[in-house]
Amino acid sequence: MRQALLIALVVVVGCRTEVATESGSSKENLVDARKGFQTRVTKQGEDWGPPDVPPGTTFDLIKYSSDVGQLSAYVTKDPGDGQKHPAIVWVTGGDNNTIGDVWSPSPPDNDQSASAFRKAGIVMMFPSQRGGNDNPGQREGFFGEVDDVIAATDTLAKLDYVDPDQIYLGGHSTGGTMVMLIGATTDRYRGIISLGPVATPVQYGGDYVYCDVNNAQEMRLRSPIDWLHCVKSPMFVLEGAEQGNWEGSIDVMADENTNPQIQFFPVPGHEHFTVIDPVAKLMAQKIVSGNVTLTQAEVQSLR
Repeated sequence: MRQALLIALVVVVGCRTEVATESGSSKENLVDARKGFQTRVTKQGEDWGPPDVPPGTTFDLIKYSSDVGQLSAYVTKDPGDGQKHPAIVWVTGGDNNTIGDVWSPSPPDNDQSASAFRKAGIVMMFPSQRGGNDNPGQREGFFGEVDDVIAATDTLAKLDYVDPDQIYLGGHSTGGTMVMLIGATTDRYRGIISLGPVATPVQYGGDYVYCDVNNAQEMRLRSPIDWLHCVKSPMFVLEGAEQGNWEGSIDVMADENTNPQIQFFPVPGHEHFTVIDPVAKLMAQKIVSGNVTLTQAEVQSLR
């Protein structure tokens, strides 16, 4: 197998992780690189038990079919208006194999449910993934989970109240890293919003990855920086400029990127968690209007 386009090397300097890169000439496709590769799981994640049943009238708890079996997801209930609505698959941060409370009100400085999308009338889906909750399979961390989220999208697209041509993908932190990898394997999403990802999950210091982090091929297939050239849908990568994963990670991807489908934006006046709400509000307006573009001026104006 040919060498990666970019080999990410992680250097820890104090409390900050920096990514150095070596450029190569390979333009290998991530879909082809993943074919036939068997990840080797070396540890298990925490058992959080079955997902809670959502109270009230906001979400349903459903099942979707993946290659490891039936997995759980939360999805906005049918509004009953007879219309087909735009939708977004949202992957939360942290242990996103597991889903939990995404319906309770959250403060705007840390709304990890990105509730601005559903408040704008956009159908939201939060898919759990293999090994999370009481799901079958084992956590792999940024590998088999890519297939799970795509399978969840297939289920979402078949709902009577969802417009299958207006499905978006988004995520924050580890979820932001996930959606970058998903975007490198499929063009089915109308647009992709990645908040606070990392260039390589090695930067999580062993968390959220369930294979050998010292295995170069395992990590290469999980590192967005190696597959930027594969992205075919519009992708917007944003992070708070004040504190988070911009310096030493996202900025490295921005410097290496030559793919016009991907735009990178530091958001002034915000950090890793406060960036979610203003970006979600702005992008929700754009999704509803059908004009999903983003300019530096718009980002600069976010408060």
